[in-house]
Amino acid sequence: MSSSQKALPSLPLALTPVLLTLIVLGVQLFYFDDFTPHVPLAIGLAITGLVGVKLGFDWEDIEKGVFHVIHVSLPSVSVLITVGMIIGVWIASGTVPTLIYYGLTILSPQIFLAAAMLLCAVVSLSLGTSWGTVGTVGLALMGIGAGFGIPVYWTAGAVVSGAFFGDKVSPLSDTTNLAPAVTGVDVFSHIKNMMPTTIPSMLIALGIYLFAGYALIESGGASFDKITAITSSLQENFVISPWLLLPAILVIALAVKRMPPIPSLFAGVLAGGLTAMLVQGVGLHDVFTYANSGYKIDTGVSEIDSLLNRGGIQSMMWTISLVLIALGFGGALEKTGCLETIIRAIMMKVKSFAGIQTAAVGTSMATNLVAGDPYLSIALPGRMYAPVYRGMGYSTLNLSRAIEEGGTLISPLVPWNAGGAFVISALALGVSDGHLENLLYIPLAFACWLSPVIGLVYAYTGLFSPRASEAEIQGWHDSGETIADLSDHGWETPAIPSTTPAE
Repeated sequence: MSSSQKALPSLPLALTPVLLTLIVLGVQLFYFDDFTPHVPLAIGLAITGLVGVKLGFDWEDIEKGVFHVIHVSLPSVSVLITVGMIIGVWIASGTVPTLIYYGLTILSPQIFLAAAMLLCAVVSLSLGTSWGTVGTVGLALMGIGAGFGIPVYWTAGAVVSGAFFGDKVSPLSDTTNLAPAVTGVDVFSHIKNMMPTTIPSMLIALGIYLFAGYALIESGGASFDKITAITSSLQENFVISPWLLLPAILVIALAVKRMPPIPSLFAGVLAGGLTAMLVQGVGLHDVFTYANSGYKIDTGVSEIDSLLNRGGIQSMMWTISLVLIALGFGGALEKTGCLETIIRAIMMKVKSFAGIQTAAVGTSMATNLVAGDPYLSIALPGRMYAPVYRGMGYSTLNLSRAIEEGGTLISPLVPWNAGGAFVISALALGVSDGHLENLLYIPLAFACWLSPVIGLVYAYTGLFSPRASEAEIQGWHDSGETIADLSDHGWETPAIPSTTPAE
């Protein structure tokens, strides 16, 4: 019996693996005070497998679902590996130390948070990868923030706000292309429709970071002795020169030319390795070591040592293992029909456009929370809700915006999600070592959570919530898209082709 013939689980059965997994996660995170969600998610995968067996699935069917989702997300794992190499090599080359040095000498402490957000937004827009931005420019900004005496979580919040916002409106981004693909709209129309939420949320976040910068410096004062100690230590241990920014400029230039992200980032690894050997006097074997195991230095300045002793492929293995387990859990939930049952139950309660928009955003957020996968949080609601939008006569651009914001932007705010795990690892927040206060970056990543909130305000007021054009309706019929019959919910006859005279 094929998996496509299996009946969907009942709602209580579908909720069982989700609720039990959240309980086990809660015990691990809050009772044991241990931020290692790997085993709870693996237990969740096992529970979902048992549910699948009860529904009549063979293990082979469930396994295919697990590995299908993992396979789809392998490019992200490749980015993690490449970013790990680039962090270690760019520190050795002097690229990251140079960014920190000039940031401390040029930037004003008061405007630092706002500048950090804008810089990360521009770089992420150019690269098309929030993860690559966080792991390179974001790491350097963490060092600058430490020099200014700004709390780690404030800097991390600004970095995440900028990096993930640049990612969601970049035509080079995988998620920016995935959201319109699963909802049947073109990518540039999708990006244009993101602007009504993107621009206000970025402006509000910019204002908050400017205010916070002045407030933090006024209350604590920038320690210029600390800044001097850091810059002097950097000069003693590295050659500092604007020329050392060339590896970063190369990566951005390749991205602007629309080269794929992984080859562009790996070109940065090669350029960084060559720079390390030619300028910093590092040996070839040392470059290999830094790319694999990370950079190691003892300057005697704790702020420098804590920031520069990192990178390498192995530093990403904690994150990669978490990503793979989370993806497997999400794949099992999808394959067994648990997620589909939950979404259908939500759809049965929705009778308005504002309701369906809220459900789409909420489902993307919940999928991020439960399945730990930003791709699944975009793809699954996109597939499930699109017929409902068509039946209501609303453009699926509304849906693509909802799932992009509930998926891409909320991903870094869930610590056990692929995005959140990467942020915590790449920015050295030390959460797994007990520094739970650094999770405050989550509410301080203002731009990430303000955008879906503004989008929901639009849904309830009718602003920036386009109805389907006749051309779009015609396209639905020409391509054979499913259009839900919502007459039982009080909606008029589903959309008809423009060639048919409307009453």
